[in-house]
Amino acid sequence: MVFSYNWLKDYVKNMPRPEKLAELLTMHFAEVEEVKKVRNDYVLDIDVRPNRAADCFSHLGIAREISAIIGSKLQLPLAKVKASAGIKTADFVKVEVKDKRACPRYAAKVVADVKVGPSPKWLQERLRVCGLRPINNIVDIANYVMIETGQPLHAFDSDKLKGGKIQVRFAKKGESIVTLDEDKFDLEQSILVIADDQKPVAIAGIKGGKEPEIDKKTRAVIIEAANFNPRIIRKASKKIGLRTDASLRFEHGLDPNLAELAVNRAAYLIQKVARGKAGNDFIDIYSQKNVPSRIKLDLGYLNNLLGLAVPKAKAVQILKKLDFKIIKESQKSLLVEVPTSRRDVSLPEDLIEEIGRIYGYEKIPVAFPDVSLIPGKRNDRIFWEGLIKDILKEAGFTEAYSYSFIGDKEAKMFKYKSDELIEVQNPVSLEQKYLRPSLIPNLLAAVKRNANNFSDMRMFELGKVFEKAMASKDKSQLTGAATGRDFYELKGVVDLLLHKLGISEIWYDDYQATPEQSKISIWHPKKCAEIKIDGTEIGFLGEISPKILQQLEMPEKMVVFDIDVEALIDSVSWEHEFRPISKFPAVVRDLAVLVPRKVKVADVLNKINSAGGNLVRDVDIFDIYEGDELPGEKKNLAFHIIYQAEDRTLKSDEVDGVQQKIIKALEKSPSWQVRK
Repeated sequence: MVFSYNWLKDYVKNMPRPEKLAELLTMHFAEVEEVKKVRNDYVLDIDVRPNRAADCFSHLGIAREISAIIGSKLQLPLAKVKASAGIKTADFVKVEVKDKRACPRYAAKVVADVKVGPSPKWLQERLRVCGLRPINNIVDIANYVMIETGQPLHAFDSDKLKGGKIQVRFAKKGESIVTLDEDKFDLEQSILVIADDQKPVAIAGIKGGKEPEIDKKTRAVIIEAANFNPRIIRKASKKIGLRTDASLRFEHGLDPNLAELAVNRAAYLIQKVARGKAGNDFIDIYSQKNVPSRIKLDLGYLNNLLGLAVPKAKAVQILKKLDFKIIKESQKSLLVEVPTSRRDVSLPEDLIEEIGRIYGYEKIPVAFPDVSLIPGKRNDRIFWEGLIKDILKEAGFTEAYSYSFIGDKEAKMFKYKSDELIEVQNPVSLEQKYLRPSLIPNLLAAVKRNANNFSDMRMFELGKVFEKAMASKDKSQLTGAATGRDFYELKGVVDLLLHKLGISEIWYDDYQATPEQSKISIWHPKKCAEIKIDGTEIGFLGEISPKILQQLEMPEKMVVFDIDVEALIDSVSWEHEFRPISKFPAVVRDLAVLVPRKVKVADVLNKINSAGGNLVRDVDIFDIYEGDELPGEKKNLAFHIIYQAEDRTLKSDEVDGVQQKIIKALEKSPSWQVRK
């Protein structure tokens, strides 16, 4: 927001040079983004924060800050109207406010016998410096007072108001208005307007209408200084696509008590510039007065919080300069009255901030803390959950965070029963009606959204799930999903996770579903396994049911693991068996075996390891093929067998001997055939 340097000088004695002033304001108030010379003046572009809009979107507000910073006296502008006998505002206009929530205060004052014409040069120059175009002395004064005090004003030609009435109401259906810029707007019923006895004459807080505008024939002026609900003005401005200097100020919220100062200041200037006549009275509809609040400030707390001793007299001086009143003071505390324009001050800490920034944060000495910093006790749960996430990230998975809710669509798709779900009493939307009983629905949805941009998706989430059966308690679940992968690849990821957590005795067992469970299961009926540790089931691994994938419109198969985090952490171990790396080379041989489709891979692996003995360091399955051309409902399994000794380099004939031993062990099963 831009401010005139010469204008500010009217209010502050001993004003620093523009560059020095910019430095002081940036240090104590808000950043000055630019200082630019314009004509015989300087323009300061100040980044006023929204919380200071009520008092500092004005030259008076900035001048008050400057006077506090440099310790100078603030000179307030004259606003005392010279009363003329026989002129009463009520004789010229009647005002009615239909909705006092939308318009907490409406002030109107008449100035009669005005001489409308060009503004004096000093007034035109100040408006131009601030980016406004001079129009005539009455309109220019209204704009001048707005920039000076922060209170938007509007001037009506009294003779052009039909029925001599002003009504503050919401627009009626089908109403429209032509503004001063000759733009036509169709008004919705949610838009607040200023109307005469027949139709709208202004869009409240945004723009005046063309019909009652001030022109050379105007003799009596009605000055409006109102206070409007910020939300109503902001919504109306956005709806009609029109933002003005007035709407900018109203949107941020203004002090209703500012209206009286502004209307009297405008009347004073009109008397001075346009030779108008006014009375002492004005119409004031002010339903619920905004009264100052009071805050007790403990001086000991002030010094402790800032970390330096601010003299009491200096603290009092700063507060008074900023327009705070000291109601009562003692050696230990101050009772401070907060001006109604300071909407951002409501706590003792706010007052301390005001004192601190004006006194100077740079005066706070650098000091070591008085207490020792002791790290908190390690939370094992947080540690293990962090390690689990790190392991999966290293395995190429991306962590996801989803909402803790599902809707009726997911409940129906995944066949959740009503007695399994916890319904939210006040859901944000129907899509978030229930607390999630599983991470799988939302994780699949996340994979689907991202699969549009990535061909290979691997995601996981570690979070809370909720079920009625858990007696209102939640539990943590770890779920991972991958596209473009088969069952055994994700099994390898689960093995990696469990081994790095120091877990042994891992077993994958067939998922034994009841006939009823089979009908509603989310898992593929033939490609799902229970993950077990020491015979205890901790989760599931498998492909998602084709029926669910079809409903999700995901043609590609999806493999998922779903693990109970509490059970997993209960099984972790700090102890890891160290196995030294052999300095002798390994030998890799491939082996393919044809087995019936019902045979488990684990059964084949057990026979290979048993027959190979200590020389078999590792066995990896790298291919599973099931094709129509294979005989008798069989499948082909292909393995890499890694041979390595810890004390010698293996010779070729020694490896061949162990390989033949494994082949014979496999072929003892009549329906198994090693392919050569």
